[in-house]
Parts: sequence; structure tokens; C-alpha cells
Amino acid sequence: MNGIFLGIVLVAFAAAAVRQAGWSGVAGASPMETLGKAMVEAASGSVTLALGMVGVIALFLGVMKVAEKGGLLVVIARTVRPLMVKLFPGVPGGHPAMGAMVLNISANVLGLGNAATPFGIRAMLELDKLNPHKGTASDAMAMFLVINTASVTLLPTGVIALRAAAGSQDPAGIVSTTLFATIVSTAVAIVAATGLRRFWPLPSAAPISGGSAPATAEEPGEELVDSVRGYPAWVGWMALGLVAAIVPLTIFYGQAIGPWIMPTIMAGMLLFGWLRGVPVYEAFIEGAKEGFEIAVRIIPYLVAILVAIAMLRESGVMGAVIGPLGQLTAPFGVPGEALTMGILRSLSGSGAFAYLASALQDPAIGPDSYTGYLLSTIQGSTETTFYVLAVYFGAVQVKKVRHALAAGLIADVASIASAVVICWILFGGR
Repeated sequence: MNGIFLGIVLVAFAAAAVRQAGWSGVAGASPMETLGKAMVEAASGSVTLALGMVGVIALFLGVMKVAEKGGLLVVIARTVRPLMVKLFPGVPGGHPAMGAMVLNISANVLGLGNAATPFGIRAMLELDKLNPHKGTASDAMAMFLVINTASVTLLPTGVIALRAAAGSQDPAGIVSTTLFATIVSTAVAIVAATGLRRFWPLPSAAPISGGSAPATAEEPGEELVDSVRGYPAWVGWMALGLVAAIVPLTIFYGQAIGPWIMPTIMAGMLLFGWLRGVPVYEAFIEGAKEGFEIAVRIIPYLVAILVAIAMLRESGVMGAVIGPLGQLTAPFGVPGEALTMGILRSLSGSGAFAYLASALQDPAIGPDSYTGYLLSTIQGSTETTFYVLAVYFGAVQVKKVRHALAAGLIADVASIASAVVICWILFGGR
């Protein structure tokens, strides 16, 4: 991200400098004056945008805290565990790696990224104990990583908050499109990881000694990982069938379902927590308190990227690049902004989030246009593949990633393509 940020700023500055050199001095601000003004406005606007998200973030964090205290994370983990055993035949069903993986994926399904990462790192540490070739990704490691980057998402809370802050009339309208895109990308990720592993075989030489340090009692969620036990397999298959049944509903009745999503989530999560004996009000307040902290935490990222994007736009570089690309891809339902978003999403989560914020605030796009829905869906349904690969494999000192990167990028492309399809079906006329 360092290179991307610096490159954007330098390219924008160079383009503005060239325009400044040819400026005739007629009435109006010079290119450099326009560039400087855009930088200041973008920096100020990023703070306003972040503060505008506080309420919505607090709302969802409060609701999710109630569900978390009620044990919803464990319920989902127990449901998907029998299915995970099928995907990871080399991992014993009772091994701590299995528990960590199902908790990681369950947290991603609920949009609990802060909880997902510690479980994911724990899973990699445990998988590395089963890996005879230290420093080289095993089949199970590669499969887990690509599923993680393309994980099915029921509630993209961050994107919903951003859309609400941008004045969307239907902030949760992307729940159905995100679910569709992530189901497709997860299926593609599994197929790609299974098919590509034969082209990157494991080394035939003797295993390399050494590797990552063993997991310790200090790792997050160890007791929870060890306590996860799966429900009967038929429960998992039934749940999978119910999720699959939602897909046609999102296609044919997505606009009718949309208004029900946020109220249903609020009422359903609170009722679930109450039935599980959770003091729902106290738990909600506990989770909501984190909303302001998170909003403040993302301000530096928003300032950096929004200022860089504003410079790129006002210098004329963005129009020169996106214009021709948009003309080529627009007939296929892919505006130039979507291409930029798709590339940035794989490289930098914070950069993609800030780019989405800039696009939704742009009067020419807005949150409720086709492009606004598409960009929101891409943000909610793809993961920062390179970041996840670096963090998870870095935790176990894996240098040879084998087919994990290729399968992850294929899943990213599938996610973007499916986002285009579902958004065009539901919002193509906007």
C-alpha cells in the first residue's frame, strides 16, 4: 500500500504540474490551486464521513454483541463443522485446527472481522503442526485461506454503515447481492483450490525441520476452539440447503426483501439473545460503545486515501484512465469505477473502503445508483487476498504458497463477476 499511495500522489502532482505549466492565467483557479483545495476538502470530508458512520456502526456492533453473548457464533460453528470435515479430509475432526477454522469462518459469516482474524491465525498455527513440509503451504492451508478470502457473508456491516452515512435510502439493500456473490465465489474458491493443487505438488524431498512456534495458551479463543463440537451432519446439510434456497429469492424478490432486512436483524438478534438468557440492553450498550472507537480508528485511512483519490481526480488522471476503460466495459455492466474497485480490493482493504466512500459521496454516482450498489457489493463480497495471505501464512512462516494465491485471485474474479450479474438483474435500470 505504501507504493500505491505514493504513486497516486506523485502521478497526480506530475499531471497537475504539466497542466500548470500550460496554464494561460485566465480567470479561475489554476490547476495547482484546484489540486490544493481538493486535498483540504477531502481531508475535512473524511472526518465528517467517519463521524457520520458512528451511529450505524454502534447499532450493528451492539446487535452483534447480543448475538455473540448468546452463543450464535458457536451455533454456526457447530452447524458447519460436519461440512468442514468433508472439505478437509486430512484434518482430524477432533483436532484444534478444525475448531479454529469453523469459528473463523463463522465469524466471517456474521461480519465479525475482529474475531475472525485471531481464530484464523490460530487455525494456521494448528494446521502447521499437521504439515510435514514446513515453509510450504499444505493442501489444507491453501483450502482454508481461499475459503477465508471468499467467505459467505450474511451481514456486511461496514458497507451498510458507509451507505447509510452517504444518505442511501436502502443501506441494507446489498445484503442479498453480497450473499449471492459470496456463495458463488466460495464455491469457485473450493473448486479452484481442489483443481489447482495438482499443478503445485508438494515437495517430494524430506520434510524441512523447523517452522512456526507452537500455539500457546495466550492465543485468543483457545477454550472456545477446544469446546466446539459439531451437530449431526444432517443439520449442516439442511442449513446449507436453506442458504442455497435464499439465492433465487434474492434474485426474484430482492427489492421486496430489502426493506425487511435491517428491522428483522435487529428484532431477531435481540430475541435470540433474550431467549439465551442474555441481558440484551446491557450487552447492546457494551457493543455499541465500540462504534466511536472504530470510527476514530479509520479516520487516518480515510484521510490518506480520500486525499490521494481527490488529487487523482482533480489532476485529470482519473478521467483519462477510467473514461476509456469505462467505454470498453460499460456494455457488459462494468463501469470503470468497478474495475478500479476490484483491483484495489485485492490489494488494500482500507484503500478499497476509502475508495468506496469517495464514490458513494460523489453526486455523479451516489449510493443508490447501479454503480453505487455494484461497488458496495464488491466491497462486501471480496476480501483483501494479498493481506490475508501475508498475515496468515506469515504467522507460520510459509514462503511457498503453492496454488493458494492463484485460487484466491480466481475467487476474487468470480466474486466481481457474480456481483455484476446480480446487481444488473436487481438494479440495472438505475
